[in-house]
Amino acid sequence: MNEAQVNDVLQRWRTTAEDDLKPEDYQHFLGIGSACVSQGQSDKLLQFLQDEQNQGIVTSMGCTLLSPLLSQILAAGKNRDHCQAAFAHLTKTCRPKTVFHSLLELIDDTDPGAISETITTLTPHLQAVLLRLDAGQAASLGRCLSSLHVQLSRLPVPYTPEQEQDDLGLGRCCSSLTALTEPFVEKVKLNTRKWATTKEDEELRAEILKFCMMTLREPLLEAQLDRTRTSPLWTFANDIMATLSEVQEPLPDVLFFNSLRKYVADDEQNLQSRACLAYLLFVQQISKENFPAVFSPVFILQCNMQYINQMLCSKKESHILKGLALYTKSLETVEDRSLPVKLLELNSFCSVSQKQSGLQVFQIFIHKLDAEAKHKFFRCMLKTSNHSGFEGFIVKNIRNEVEFSLKFGNENKWFAGSELSSLLGLVLFLPNASQTDLLHNMDKIMESLNLLRYLLMREKELTIHTELWAELCRLREEFVKMLRVCIRLSRGYYTSELKALQEERKLLAQEIRAAAGDRALVRKIKLKQENAANMSPEARHQILQSAMVTFDLMESLISRIEEIAEEKIKL
Repeated sequence: MNEAQVNDVLQRWRTTAEDDLKPEDYQHFLGIGSACVSQGQSDKLLQFLQDEQNQGIVTSMGCTLLSPLLSQILAAGKNRDHCQAAFAHLTKTCRPKTVFHSLLELIDDTDPGAISETITTLTPHLQAVLLRLDAGQAASLGRCLSSLHVQLSRLPVPYTPEQEQDDLGLGRCCSSLTALTEPFVEKVKLNTRKWATTKEDEELRAEILKFCMMTLREPLLEAQLDRTRTSPLWTFANDIMATLSEVQEPLPDVLFFNSLRKYVADDEQNLQSRACLAYLLFVQQISKENFPAVFSPVFILQCNMQYINQMLCSKKESHILKGLALYTKSLETVEDRSLPVKLLELNSFCSVSQKQSGLQVFQIFIHKLDAEAKHKFFRCMLKTSNHSGFEGFIVKNIRNEVEFSLKFGNENKWFAGSELSSLLGLVLFLPNASQTDLLHNMDKIMESLNLLRYLLMREKELTIHTELWAELCRLREEFVKMLRVCIRLSRGYYTSELKALQEERKLLAQEIRAAAGDRALVRKIKLKQENAANMSPEARHQILQSAMVTFDLMESLISRIEEIAEEKIKL
């Protein structure tokens, strides 16, 4: 189409009512505008859009040009400034509802490789359009924030300072979202102070709270935050916590009484959001000044347990670490031996992948319990954990409690009296009798043997409890007898495995000698051997030898236990 034809079409559009425009007119207008952008004539397009006599056309069909203009802006070409000016003019001139829906379509169609640039480009225009809306502002803000959050969640979350430097734009996007919501937060705050809250204000407040809960779950629950180091995500976390307080939603109500259930579904996602809120408040100390000091440490721990449990049961390392940190912080404020027994039912989990950190937290927790609570906790863990390493940790703590009670003459029934036998029945026990996998249960078995040896050596203090001593002797005899059978069977099995491995290695050596000079064939033979057993012969040999050493250690402890028992009988 030549210039004269274009001018004729434009003249017709200037004199045509909007209702009389046809779909092909919109498509035609888009084609002309896109051609200007692609051919580097954005300055001419801008002049056209700003021309007073064209405002009717711009108002009616201008929004169709938002997409090609955005593409040119993101491409960072030489016409970027003209395109930005044209984009801004359209968002200010076209009908706000039409512009708003057009901008939402652009967000929903965001290129995965340009998420950050798209969000940071569009948010100022979205804010301007939202502020122009006369009605339905709250609902529109909610739709806008939800669409932006969907795109935000597609960006990777940086976990280290180095990754933050290479961040694909998550931090910038978070800053843009904070800036977008700022005038609406201020509006809610201002009207709340004036006691002039309207239905629209309440709806606006609800959408802001929903947005805060969305961002607490993602990206803040994923992010690695450190109050000693400022980062964009750290700043964003502070902004979100401040917003929650500024829109007059008390933090205790959100955390302890789930006051947002009227706005947000009371589901797993809501629980994750509140878990992150608890972490930011109690671990990172963000907005701690807005949290009243009237709640007891035990009450706070009790309320936080649902969040701790939720995070520790996650498969994501960032969640687990936050759960451990919140657990530790909640425990540190509780006085020793002051936790109620009923809290134990919330602690029947031990699937913590961060083993060392997890055991440290559990040790802090154990120190906060009185004797009865410790006894019940140990029983619960020995019955439900199904993890030898953790059970060994529990058995070691049982020994420490017995030693403390006997050393200081503390005649409590839980660890130096009649109730101790119920724990010993769970400790001196092989789950599958003679078929028990000794290597899998090694940690618990070794700690159990050490506890048994210690108890026999403290015979004088324990014999005053006749029933306890009699039960200990019975358990010792049954446990040691079954363990010897189990060791004998296991040793026989692993010895035969060692012999079979030695034969395999001989055959392998013979094959390699036969294939001498052909490196490819030698390599093929070795790979075949490794694939057959899923590990190299050297690795298998090391495991088998380690098993034999373990059996030797167990038998050594058993021999020492029987020596002590014989000495006590003679006395």
